[in-house]
Amino acid sequence: MSNEVILRFDKVSFNFGHNHPILKEVDFSVRNGMKITLMGQNGSGKSTIFKLITKELAPEEGDIHAGQKISIATARQVIPRDQLDLSVREFFENCFDKKTYDIDPRIDKVLEVVNLRAPHDRAVKTFSGGQQARLLLASALIQNPDLLLLDEPTNNLDKEGIAHLTKFLIDYKKTCIVISHDAEFLNAFTHGVLYLNVHTKTIEQYAGNYNDVVAEISARIEKENRRNAQLAKEIQEKKDKSNFFAHKGGQMRLVAKKMKEKAQELEESMVDVRKEDKTIRSFVISSQPEIVGEILNIASVAVFKDHKMTTRKIDISLKRRAHLLLAGPNGIGKSTLLEALANGKAKGSTIASGVRVGYYRQDFSTLNFDHTVYESLYEVMEKKIDENLRATAAGFLLNDIINKKIGTLSEGQKGLVAFTRLVLQKPGLLILDEPTNHINFRHIPVIAKALDAYDGAMILVSHVPEFVKQIRIDEILDLGK
Repeated sequence: MSNEVILRFDKVSFNFGHNHPILKEVDFSVRNGMKITLMGQNGSGKSTIFKLITKELAPEEGDIHAGQKISIATARQVIPRDQLDLSVREFFENCFDKKTYDIDPRIDKVLEVVNLRAPHDRAVKTFSGGQQARLLLASALIQNPDLLLLDEPTNNLDKEGIAHLTKFLIDYKKTCIVISHDAEFLNAFTHGVLYLNVHTKTIEQYAGNYNDVVAEISARIEKENRRNAQLAKEIQEKKDKSNFFAHKGGQMRLVAKKMKEKAQELEESMVDVRKEDKTIRSFVISSQPEIVGEILNIASVAVFKDHKMTTRKIDISLKRRAHLLLAGPNGIGKSTLLEALANGKAKGSTIASGVRVGYYRQDFSTLNFDHTVYESLYEVMEKKIDENLRATAAGFLLNDIINKKIGTLSEGQKGLVAFTRLVLQKPGLLILDEPTNHINFRHIPVIAKALDAYDGAMILVSHVPEFVKQIRIDEILDLGK
């Protein structure tokens, strides 16, 4: 199987429902041993391509050829809700169609690769978000597939976790396709990029690492924009001449008609500028104006080490404009603390009365998946003004999906809904747990700028140093120390 093509899409088309095309006559191929990045805007259909490869979905037209007898495994973004009650052992047994007798040593081996120590009888739901991300990754690796599909594998992973995964992928002898927005991670091992153009619904295939490709795409867009500007000028000239000659009557009408036809021809040759290169608009999260004095006091925190909980005394007081970074390795209790604070159940902590808490959860479980985007946004508004809601949603590129249910959105789109809610909610205390997970790399500087300027009290957890660097941090609480 040295360098043969192990996956080929041949004129593949796929629609979600009647008027929602995702792919149009897509062609691409992947050779054995290649490490490929799958890029594209949030909601463009990257996860759909994975489901087509694993035969979870079938194409409407065209063929997908996977090499004979090749095994395929996917590491998804989130553990399905119906698997959260399983033990670690049952979770891994679920990865195989038939009973696996040497499952325990295989689990130990694969957990070592993802840098996680876990008793096999422990329930999956008791793990932190970062630890669950490692379990998802391990569930794909344990199958030792010929083709490994990774969907946002660095989300929730700390620095150490990302380093482990990067090393694993560099050494991995088989084929791998990765969806990720983490440029540094992708540059370490990528041979090429499949770029899903949300506008043409086709795949463009590029060779080179992630940075090369991003630069190449940017240059191409600039060229398309310049060409369009030139054409627009020519079209206007032809239309002006056509109008001028049309009023002259007689033979001139024929000239006017030709001019008009020429203008139409030029209009058709204009390149549709890529909509996916839209970035969310700059935004401001206003804080509750009436709040003064201390907003949050933390006198003690619970820390988990080797599955044992200990309480540590600390002294943290947050007023307006105070930004706290909560640090520490996966599983130490960061998300547990944030959740307890957001629900007003954190022992040893007090939030001043009347403070509105804006809480961004990494698993989006604060969103009601049965609500439409509109209902989700409407719910958090103090003054229910339809115009404000729609204008804010437009800034986050949500207009086209405003009537869709949250449960049908991609993870990246859910993230944009969560940010829109924070803007409309105007919280006095902002609690953010991994706010860059699933978010398109183009939007991240805009989000960082808004958080940097936020003038209420803020607690942030993020394992992305480039993102944290762009935000004013006044204090760091490291639970690992």
